[in-house]
Amino acid sequence: MHLAYPAVLAVLLFCVGLYGVLARRNAILVLMSVELMLNAVNLNLVAFDVWLRDTLHAGQALTLFTITIAAAEIGIGLAIVLLVHRNRGTSDVDQLTDLADTGTEPGPVHFGGPGSASIAPGTDNPDETTADQALPAGGQTA
Repeated sequence: MHLAYPAVLAVLLFCVGLYGVLARRNAILVLMSVELMLNAVNLNLVAFDVWLRDTLHAGQALTLFTITIAAAEIGIGLAIVLLVHRNRGTSDVDQLTDLADTGTEPGPVHFGGPGSASIAPGTDNPDETTADQALPAGGQTA
């Protein structure tokens, strides 16, 4: 068997998968394209294993590991795509810009709690806190 036939087929499969990852917007089609690329790698591993006549069959063993990783990747990837589609109503990759797309800007952060000083109401000076207002006029405690 010539090595060129499976190698050319693997290159074609990989190029189709790469085009699918770069050109598609649907997340499920992107996952399918990634699987196509992984299968092209698997084809190369098995073809080189047969061509080199490896007694340990390392290429086939690596292919089994790759298939296992691909199955886990598809399971987790489809779960994420379904949750994103349920929450946002679309699986378009271009519209998924960030992790927390709430639509509102976050408000000011307050670190209040017992013993913390906050800006005194009615003052424009952030250095003057409610703890400073509680001090006598001389600034010393009794």
